[in-house]
Amino acid sequence: MLGSTHGTFTTGLRARVDACGESPRAAVHGVTAAPGDQDVSGRPLYAAVPDLDRFFRPESVAVVGASDTEGRPNTGITRQLLAWAERVGARLVPVHPTRTSVFGIDCVPSVGALTEPVDLAVLLVADPLPVIEELAETKVRFAVAFASGFAETGAAGAAAQERLAAAVRRSGIRLLGPNTNLNAFERFRDDLEGPAVALITQSGHQGRPVFTLQELGVRLSHWAPTGNEADLETSDFISYFAGRPEVGAIACYVEGLKDGRAFLLAADRAARHGVPVVAVKVGRTETGARTAASHTGKLTGADQVVDAAMRQFGVIRVDGLDQLQDTATLLARARRPQADGVVVYSISGGTGAHFADLATGAGLRLPTLPQAKQDELHEWIPEYLSVANPVDNGGHPVGDWRGRKIIDAILADPSVGVLICPITGPFPPMSDRLAQDLVDAAEATDKLVCVVWGSPVGTEEAYRTTLLGSSRVATFRTFANCIGAVKAYLDHHRFTGAYRSPFDEAPRTPSPSFRKAQALMRPGRRLSEHAAKQLLRAYGIRVPREQLVTSAAAAVRAAGLVGYPVVMKASGAQLAHKTELGLVKVGLTSASQVRDAYRELTDIARFESVDLDGILVCQMVGRGVEMVVGVTRDELFGPTVTVGLGGVLVEVLNDTAVRVPPFGEPEARSMLAELRGRALLDGVRGAPPADVDALVEVVLRVQRMALELDGDLAELDINPLMVLPRGQGAVALDALAVCR
Repeated sequence: MLGSTHGTFTTGLRARVDACGESPRAAVHGVTAAPGDQDVSGRPLYAAVPDLDRFFRPESVAVVGASDTEGRPNTGITRQLLAWAERVGARLVPVHPTRTSVFGIDCVPSVGALTEPVDLAVLLVADPLPVIEELAETKVRFAVAFASGFAETGAAGAAAQERLAAAVRRSGIRLLGPNTNLNAFERFRDDLEGPAVALITQSGHQGRPVFTLQELGVRLSHWAPTGNEADLETSDFISYFAGRPEVGAIACYVEGLKDGRAFLLAADRAARHGVPVVAVKVGRTETGARTAASHTGKLTGADQVVDAAMRQFGVIRVDGLDQLQDTATLLARARRPQADGVVVYSISGGTGAHFADLATGAGLRLPTLPQAKQDELHEWIPEYLSVANPVDNGGHPVGDWRGRKIIDAILADPSVGVLICPITGPFPPMSDRLAQDLVDAAEATDKLVCVVWGSPVGTEEAYRTTLLGSSRVATFRTFANCIGAVKAYLDHHRFTGAYRSPFDEAPRTPSPSFRKAQALMRPGRRLSEHAAKQLLRAYGIRVPREQLVTSAAAAVRAAGLVGYPVVMKASGAQLAHKTELGLVKVGLTSASQVRDAYRELTDIARFESVDLDGILVCQMVGRGVEMVVGVTRDELFGPTVTVGLGGVLVEVLNDTAVRVPPFGEPEARSMLAELRGRALLDGVRGAPPADVDALVEVVLRVQRMALELDGDLAELDINPLMVLPRGQGAVALDALAVCR
């Protein structure tokens, strides 16, 4: 677990707020998309940011259903709200139809009887719908509904929740819940300094470990328990927290998303501001997805798409709550790295080797220290010990003046951005001195110093007081959490340092290709291969020379025009797998072969009862690397683009990468880098390198198609896309398209 934050462990960019109330980090990346801007399919290009100041810091709070009768659930809630209102300086107004006062405070009989403006109404009622309809006549800005029995319970509950959401939309009130809890009104420590972690959870209990980080000195600023998200959702709070100057990182527990597009816009806003978002997202397995749906009634989404979308917009996905705690805290507190080199420093060669192996395997860069630096370290460390990285001091130097000298010398190397010291177990007094030296050295440097305290006890003075009492040392309990957090830290700053919002470059108006393509669409139908290739041609994607014919004589004439050798294929709207039916003939070199192939293909089609629009006579394209590029629709994020190894390999290996449009060339290239078979494009076993630039161009044209035809195109599958040797382009040999 990471240590405390007493002090100023900050980037320095949080020290002021500009005239617009935004963190100065908002100016790091230029914003060209503005509220109200839309892309070519009419979707927003900029996050809508709700003004939640009066939710978290209201001037007045109405508690509907307030009680002071001991033993009643509403009494405990009312008591907690009273204490919270006092802490934030809010006036509390109890609302109850039969009581004159609650806890000595005068009641009003109904929300309609409220005579003063109220910022927040807390609804302690079983059915919040009638109260929301009453509140529509007041000036209440926010409401909280604790009641359960909505979308998490099934179809009837989902219908009830939609009625509630519709009433909220009509009223203009912003609602938290239903099926939420009191986490937003917890007591937050106000004696902690430095950047804070803002917490968002769809399950309140899952946020408890993060909230209790305060006991270790980690500052928390907000907790948003979103529940079923009939109105206010995770995305709203990410957008709001990203602009808060005190927020150093946003930690999320997400069971499902209400609106994938809104989530990406919120993540984009956080990336523009340089604010890290760390998330546990349930739904990696079918069981997890099913359970999450029963808890909050949310869509978990196809996990491969969720994972890719998060990476695309810089959201750091972790698997466990312990990882969420450690990673969010480190990202909130650590200064921007000066270098990406990691040095492992230990008193044991075995410990150093083990940690270095794990760190390298996770993708951290452990540079070999320069010989001059190694010579310097050997002034204090015996010559027979390795100090190249990892640095093994043998133990004894940590017990005297040499220990601090070693640490300072490592941190002084310009290639080093992070120093990690795994201490697998306490060995006082040397471990006590080592901990203190690490803390003192961390106070004197802008570089990140991490300690892994491996003792299972955790009561040692060196851990509880020295390490956790430091504002500058990041202390972990496990190797894995330390490595994961450090990698996330380096990746985040690398990502935001080069971030350019893809929404800034999204097309606003349709291209000439769109008008051509739209004329080819057939609502609710699958296009034939010939029609699908016309669709590709409209977007400038190369297809073979081909002609569609309906007689053997026409086939022979077409072959002469296309040029031998040719490929002949049956073409029909319902033909998805032609090869399995024997409806493809390859390498035909004469008129007689073409005539025979035409008769055979039409005979098979009649036998299989396949409706044809004709026979395609196609140019035979040279060999290359077979790839697949496609478009599918995700229930959360809309159109997605996939690229992978094609031909039969797509089904055998399932080696694909996916992205959510819009995205640019760097993202298209990163898709290729994710493929296990990426080396095929570079040329293997004497094959020439493939035309990767042409492949990237096809991916970008397909994503433009996905955006512009979002309302018309349900699915597109180019397989195989033959990527020819470098400089020769890429050709779509086959295509399947399904219209919406």
